[in-house]
Amino acid sequence: MLPTLEIYKKKTKRSGLLFAKSKKFHVNGVSHNIRFFEPYPFVTKSAKGKFLHDVDGNKYVDYWMGHWSLILGHAHPAVSGQVKKQLPACWMHGTVNEMTLSFSEIIQKAVPVAEKIRYVSSGTEATMYAVRIARAITGKKIIAKIDGGWHGYTTDLLKSVNWPFDQKESKGIADDLNVVSMPYNDLEKSLDILNSVKDDLAGVIIEPVLGGGGCIPATKEYLLGIQEFVHKKNALFLLDEIVTGFRFSFGCLYKTMNLDPDIITLGKIVGGGFPVGVICGKDNIMEIVNTNSHTKLDRSYIGGGTFSANPITMTAGRAMISHLKKNSGSLYGKLNALGERARKDLAQVFDGKVVTTGKGSLFMTHFLSNDISEVKSAKDASKCDTKMLQRYHFDMIAKDGIFFLPGKLGAFSAVHSQLDVKNLVGASERFAATI
Repeated sequence: MLPTLEIYKKKTKRSGLLFAKSKKFHVNGVSHNIRFFEPYPFVTKSAKGKFLHDVDGNKYVDYWMGHWSLILGHAHPAVSGQVKKQLPACWMHGTVNEMTLSFSEIIQKAVPVAEKIRYVSSGTEATMYAVRIARAITGKKIIAKIDGGWHGYTTDLLKSVNWPFDQKESKGIADDLNVVSMPYNDLEKSLDILNSVKDDLAGVIIEPVLGGGGCIPATKEYLLGIQEFVHKKNALFLLDEIVTGFRFSFGCLYKTMNLDPDIITLGKIVGGGFPVGVICGKDNIMEIVNTNSHTKLDRSYIGGGTFSANPITMTAGRAMISHLKKNSGSLYGKLNALGERARKDLAQVFDGKVVTTGKGSLFMTHFLSNDISEVKSAKDASKCDTKMLQRYHFDMIAKDGIFFLPGKLGAFSAVHSQLDVKNLVGASERFAATI
């Protein structure tokens, strides 16, 4: 049998040629760092339902699902149909549109903290503005985040993302970001860190489930403990639900955990597959961005961007959320069951060699190393055998037509089924026999 690498190259010859051309125009051949994998990523021609189709005619069952944003699958008619209807009217005009109003009404009912909403074009912008608002409201400058927490490429939060967490993530970023970082799910150590900056703490920003940091849920006790401290110090509790919003149920994860955030950031799913970021906050918090009632001296100046709340994104988002609301009773139960079964069955396949993490329809497989037996934080995840995880994912791309972005978590969509779990388990059994 040919080695995995040779199988892949033989199946993706046209992708290889196109990627060589792409490198002439684009840094490392890609437009997002994580989209590259060795020896080259295949080039997608089309996508429909649960499948990606590449330029060589190969078909892949997709678990990456557009950076986990396509909870209904690719090109779902509930969304594409509405977008097609909107296109003849206009797709961009830079003025107020009616679609935004009806979309915001649905979000506000589903996310009670969204007393006021501002749209942007990416999750990065949403978290950037959330942090700015926290500093403006409190008059303080320190923001606390989580080791391994990912909030986009905003300069304010590009710290302690990748192991080792005490090293700078990039050149070109100031040494003093006024950001401190805490270990996930370790309340005692986190409170010690917060106490050390309590007099200048503007806010804490947390993902209730770490996405890029390892698909790791926070414990309810951890989040409640952090929230209690933050509110006692009159700082803001910021929840980044860009990954988790509308992923596990209709609405946000915070509602199921008795949390009371001051600001929620949304993205991914709520855009219906189009570029979006959303800052949702309480009236008294969001009022500070009102340029009609605040001067340059006392406002928090946040924009939106040229394409914010454009008619196409608003139409797609409204269609997506409306469909989720209408079908929430059956859809979320199915999705969560798929994730639960995948985590359980994959753990059994690898027989103690892995830990599976996740929640609901999100799942990830961590190959254990000698010094790690559980995964409760990004530090734990970083100690696992990440090269083996990438090898596992690439092996399934080449041999089974199953696509995970190598090294990243997987997400089920409405068009996946129990048969897909069975096939994933079968591919994993084949791989497990080789290690």
